[in-house]
Amino acid sequence: MFDRAMARIAGRFRRVEPRSTATAFVLGLLSGVERKNCWQLAEQAGHDRPGAMQRLLRSARWDADEVRSYMLDHLGGDGVLIVDETGFLKKGLRSAGVQRQNTGTAGRIENAQVGVFLAYASSRGRALIDRRLYLPKHTWCRDPDRRSGSGVPEQVEFATKPRPALQMIEAALDTGYSSSWVTGDEVHGQDPQLRSVLEARGIGYVLAVACTTKVRINENRTVLQADTPAASLPQDAWHRQSAGAGAKGPRHFDWAWVQTGADKNRCLLIRRNPVTDELAFYLCWSPGEVALSALVRVAGTRWCIEECFQAAKGQVGLDHYQVRHWTSWHRHITLAMLALAFLAAVAVSAAPDRSTDPNRPVRSSDPIDLTIPEIRHLIGRLFRPSTTPPHRLLAWSIWRRLHQAPARRAHYRRRLTSHSDT
Repeated sequence: MFDRAMARIAGRFRRVEPRSTATAFVLGLLSGVERKNCWQLAEQAGHDRPGAMQRLLRSARWDADEVRSYMLDHLGGDGVLIVDETGFLKKGLRSAGVQRQNTGTAGRIENAQVGVFLAYASSRGRALIDRRLYLPKHTWCRDPDRRSGSGVPEQVEFATKPRPALQMIEAALDTGYSSSWVTGDEVHGQDPQLRSVLEARGIGYVLAVACTTKVRINENRTVLQADTPAASLPQDAWHRQSAGAGAKGPRHFDWAWVQTGADKNRCLLIRRNPVTDELAFYLCWSPGEVALSALVRVAGTRWCIEECFQAAKGQVGLDHYQVRHWTSWHRHITLAMLALAFLAAVAVSAAPDRSTDPNRPVRSSDPIDLTIPEIRHLIGRLFRPSTTPPHRLLAWSIWRRLHQAPARRAHYRRRLTSHSDT
């Protein structure tokens, strides 16, 4: 599978040297190397110096945008496009786009770069499929010397975070990604241009917004804050539904919706935590009338991109780079996304085939599915000098997952029981 994945992108490299270096780079990202920067990856690949890895990211001639084409191959189906941003904590002032700014990675204002990402989630898995480095307005866009020193292209201008998100969504739709829905956080939900472009293209959305967002309620078009109608909803307006399975089982919340237009395809979706009563709000639009459960499913899918960030940073070194150049950042991120997409493809191929009977219940003899950390661990062990034969590694993995299965089912059962009691 790895050979086929690299053959899929081989045509994006003009020479054999960067192509072979890219193969070694991705293998290093999949290995058990503690820090996945050019020095460590070069050592893992058996190189005397990191020069080849550094040239791959900085000056070698290859198209990083075209490499992204592999990431859809094993995630087919009508999935959901998800936009979000994540921070990369950095020291110094010379890395492209770095400044003191608020980032959810640290939960406070820190010296960091911020990347805007697009993910794709379907029934067959999820993966990051596009990326843009956010360039701050005052500290970077208006400083030509700083831009030139970090290789920021002249055509790159300041844009708020929803602008690159919209560009990535349109590029994905134009290149064949099959998606009927887009979801994202408040940064993107507050942007009216993003919403209007999606409506013009006939793409539904479920976008988070702040509680202070002004909405027009029902046919009388009364303008209220989003949290105002939530306080007056009757108890029978709330419906407990799962927003999808999380690490600890199904995520159950109470949901309600309020019509915000003359037609029934525009609404305000409200989520309430059954334990804390905390509220979250989403502006929703769809080309046709849909059920509440469909909107809940899309809203719950937004967590997939957070899982992608966690897996990419923890497993394939998304944030392990030591580069300052604009091009180098995008190339490292692209190769890390490729490694993550490969792990997702392996997880899809290793999943049990229930196509003959999709309604067959999970038996007690079924192990839990292979996770991305487990797959990366097994791949890393295969490429590490070891006296343990591969079939012994797989046998140990199967034994462990068989014993994890009943524990997971018991845990999920307790959570379901506690939710039904409340």
